[in-house]
Amino acid sequence: MQVTSSDFDDIQGLLRSGYANLTEASFLLLRIVDRAAACTWLAEAPVTSAAERDAAAVLQVAISATGMRALGLEESILAGFSAEFLSGIAGDEGRSRRLGDLAASATSNWHWGFQQVPDLLAMLYAKPSGLTTWRNRVATEAFRKGFEILQDLPTSDMRGHEPFGFADGISQPEIDWQARRLPDLGYSNLISVGEFLLGYKNEYGLYTDRPLLDPTADLGADKLPPAEDDASRRDLGRNGSYLVMRELRQDVRRFWRFVSAQATGNTSVVRLAEAMVGRHVTGEPLVPGTRQICGIDPTDIARNGFTFDDDKNGLRCPFGAHIRRANPRTGDMPGGQQGLIERLIRMLGVFHSDLQEDLVAASRFHRIIRRGREFGRLLSPDQAIDPAAPDPASGLHFICLNANISRQFEFVQNAWLMSAKFDGLGNESDPLLGNREPRPAGTPTDSFGMSLPNGVTRRVCGLPQFVTVAGGGYFFLPGLRALRFMARAS
Repeated sequence: MQVTSSDFDDIQGLLRSGYANLTEASFLLLRIVDRAAACTWLAEAPVTSAAERDAAAVLQVAISATGMRALGLEESILAGFSAEFLSGIAGDEGRSRRLGDLAASATSNWHWGFQQVPDLLAMLYAKPSGLTTWRNRVATEAFRKGFEILQDLPTSDMRGHEPFGFADGISQPEIDWQARRLPDLGYSNLISVGEFLLGYKNEYGLYTDRPLLDPTADLGADKLPPAEDDASRRDLGRNGSYLVMRELRQDVRRFWRFVSAQATGNTSVVRLAEAMVGRHVTGEPLVPGTRQICGIDPTDIARNGFTFDDDKNGLRCPFGAHIRRANPRTGDMPGGQQGLIERLIRMLGVFHSDLQEDLVAASRFHRIIRRGREFGRLLSPDQAIDPAAPDPASGLHFICLNANISRQFEFVQNAWLMSAKFDGLGNESDPLLGNREPRPAGTPTDSFGMSLPNGVTRRVCGLPQFVTVAGGGYFFLPGLRALRFMARAS
């Protein structure tokens, strides 16, 4: 089913745009201290919809499970949200282990999200020189109407680069707003709306579970849209998405100093760093883009028109490189392409009792939309290596949107990024994001391998931890009608 203009009026704009033209941003983590006043503010908050394309300043609002309870949402309604959302990103030791939140990244070390759990996330965006006025207005209104600010997370405009210096934000899925793609087995960048928005069919042709309300029993539910799969119910989840936020602190100096010390022979400092990322510093992939792929703009073939079928032996882009892990594209099995039956078995997860056994599953079932922003100051590699250069705290406020936290964000984080067994590997996790903690049997995960044409693998060992998690949370980014429903006086 196509997304209509009335749906765009209801969807928060972040689903449709990362607001790249609004280069200033700030993220406010709020706690509710006065329920009635907070409800009044939420009912009137100037939240920007996806139908508004030229706003000079934008507010987006996401709510945690604790925030929904603080607003007075009934437990019977909360039960319709996913278990991951309700328990939270720091909700149990097993989840922390799966996400790689151990050692320096352990939740007990976080400065928000573990003991300081926010009720709301207010995301503010503005054109250059406009953020201060906009932030002061929103923060003042929120403070006066029932909230206290737990954290004010600033961002930086690094002009399309992340703190390690690589071009960022290049590969994103294209949402199939018009429902124009036919089901197929080939790699496509055009992904069903239901992978990102609740209330629509996902890549399995199914509706993700979400709260469906009885309009005769739940006060105000009659103002919500009817559920597509049950016309007698009203859909609180429709046009909403789960939002994952993680504060990632990047040790830029450690990264470039380590790479500089390891570069030898024909492998320059930058070349080794690019091998770990899987792209050149400028953003071009190590596997040249030559293909027209559904859902990729023809003008962007050079950066995104590629699959790893063109590099089955990992000679151009190492098997453990960051971009290969984050989106394996057609890498359904180690060794490259399989026949139709094998691909179906792999994609559907048949005969696999555990997600981690599925070394590389079909990527279309695990895509996420990234909407993060950098913070700190961008250093060049030379500045990072220079001991006399400043050492600013830099990193990324990672934000992603998905309809199924477990199958999308958590799967990518656990089975692809943190797994030491990804793509048939044995003792390495993501070269950028890995925490380097040994596997339960004591096997190390602090190496990175590069296949050479002569069949030998050059292995770089002793990788330190370059990225540390300092905070995080699971939120729900509701449709505007759902937001007003949640803000009803209780």
